[in-house]
This record gives sequence, structure tokens and C-alpha cells, in this order.
Amino acid sequence: MNKKIWPLILLLAAALLAGCGGQTAPPAAPPAETPAGPAAPIDVNIGALKGPTAMGMVKMMADSDAGALTDNNYNFKIFAAIDEVTPALVQSELDIAAVPANLSSVLYNNANAGVQVLAINTLGVLYIVENGETVQSIGDLAGKTVYASGKGATPEFALRYILQENGLSDSVTLEWLPEHAACVSAITSDPSGIAMLPQPFVATAQAQNSDLRAALDLTAEWDKLQTGAPAPSALITGVIVARTEFVRENPEAVNAFLDHYKDSVAFTQSDPAAAAELIGAYDIVPAAVALQALPYCNIVFIEGEEMKEKLAGYLGVLLEQSPEAVGGVLPAPDFYYAR
Repeated sequence: MNKKIWPLILLLAAALLAGCGGQTAPPAAPPAETPAGPAAPIDVNIGALKGPTAMGMVKMMADSDAGALTDNNYNFKIFAAIDEVTPALVQSELDIAAVPANLSSVLYNNANAGVQVLAINTLGVLYIVENGETVQSIGDLAGKTVYASGKGATPEFALRYILQENGLSDSVTLEWLPEHAACVSAITSDPSGIAMLPQPFVATAQAQNSDLRAALDLTAEWDKLQTGAPAPSALITGVIVARTEFVRENPEAVNAFLDHYKDSVAFTQSDPAAAAELIGAYDIVPAAVALQALPYCNIVFIEGEEMKEKLAGYLGVLLEQSPEAVGGVLPAPDFYYAR
């Protein structure tokens, strides 16, 4: 072979080898993404007070105890007094709680207890009760004495608002007593006595004294005042709140809770006899009292924009009556949870 050709052959071979060695393999296809499964169950600690604010929760409690709710681990605790619920929320022992409506605003305005309101669970439960038939309308309270408890709290603010708007502030004497039982004793010993009592205490009192009659539903009286009001509101007893941190970290769990709770309230509304049995079994109030009281406890499930409108209006009324009742100022928009 011609010696002049050898360098050309060697150069060509080197180029071929370089081309083969330098060839880049096509990039590997990215691994297929595995669809995300349901979130792992977490512990959700829930508190409620004995009374109407816990009554709508009993079906969910029973389903949880029966193992029918598997998305999360729901732990319920029923408290005897609100003074026990507040520190449990502040110290993160509870994630979700049923509390008085005005307290939700106070907690929101307390920097150490950030909460959001999830839903309204109880409308008004206050009634004017008497021994006879003298009170047929709110105007019939003029010139009379009304025994009541709850001074400095929602019952006083609600009653004073209704009396004020009906022009009765100066013609009705309010006799404040330390507890509901004292009001029952007062009207039992005074045949012409009149008292303001909440459910289910009205039902309990009527079981002891069949002559007692619920003469006025203060929720209905409140609603009559909303026609033409610049900011229509509702008389609200209780709401469901959650710690803001818990909501931020566990939105799926919050929404799951709301779905279960909504179903539980619907059960209480549609089957009061079965609900009363569960209420008695969970030692909230005796089953017989619950059965009589349930139609008058105004247990509801209201969320979203309707909740915001009703609760904001109610807190606005309380602010005018007593700023400290709502923590000094109305909550900002982020107080109201929206899915």
C-alpha cells in the first residue's frame, strides 16, 4: 500500500472512533409520576360544650366511635364550662371547637389564640318563659320584671338589643340572677313571674313545672328587627372554630371535618328521636330532655358567605352594645373560613 495513503487512513479511523466515543445517548424518559393517594389520617382533637352546641355533633361522634370514619382520627371531648375550652384551644390541645359566637371574635382578636370560624352551628336558644298567658307579644313585657342570668354575656346583649329596638328599654325591669336555676326558682315562687331561659334549660324546667310556658322566641323577635336593617344579622348562639395554624397546615382535614359535621347536623334535624338517644348516651343532656328541646334549639350548619353575612351582622350588634363582648373590634375578613 502506498505509504502516502496510511496517514489518511489513520486520520479517518481516528475520526470514526472519536465520533463513536463522543456520541451522546438520548436522554432517558422521566419516570412516570405516581398519582398522589389520599392524605394519611391525622389526629383531629375536637371540643364542645354540654348543650345545643354539642347536640349537632353526636352522629359524627357515634360514627367515629364505630370506626365508620376512616379519613382521620377524630377525638371528641365534651366540656362542662367554656372556661375549660378556651385554654385548651390556646394551648393547642384542641384543633376544632364549638364555642359561643362572641367568644370566637374575642379569640381572634387575642394574638395568643389565632382562630378562624368554620361554620355557624346554633342560632338563638333564648326564650321568655312565664307561668301564665299574659305575654303574647314583645310589647306585653312593658311594665314587667324579667328574671335572667348571663349578665355581661350574650344573653344580656341580645335581650337589651331586642328591648331597645322595640322601645322597651325603660319600661322593663331586668333582675339579674347568678344562674338559670335561680330564674326558675324565682318564677316558680312568683305566679306572675317572667324569666329569660335558654334551651335545653327550658325543657328541663318544664319537666319540673308543667305550668311553665315558652311565651316568646327571642330568635324570632330578633329576626323581626332585620327587615330594612342596614346590615341584617341573626341571633347566633354558637359557632365552630379552628386554630388558624391547624387550618393552614391541614386544609383537607378541615374540609373533611366540615363534611362529616354537616351530615351529623342533618341527622339531628331529620331524626330527633334517634339524635336524642345519642345525646343522652354521650351525657350532654338526658335523652328525654333532648327530645323535647331539639325542635327549639335551632341547630344548623351554615358556612361560607351566608355564615359571614349573618355572623358579621351579629357581631356588629354586639359591638354597639359592648365592644369588649367581641374583643374590642370586629374581626378582619380572614376570620371567616371559606373552602
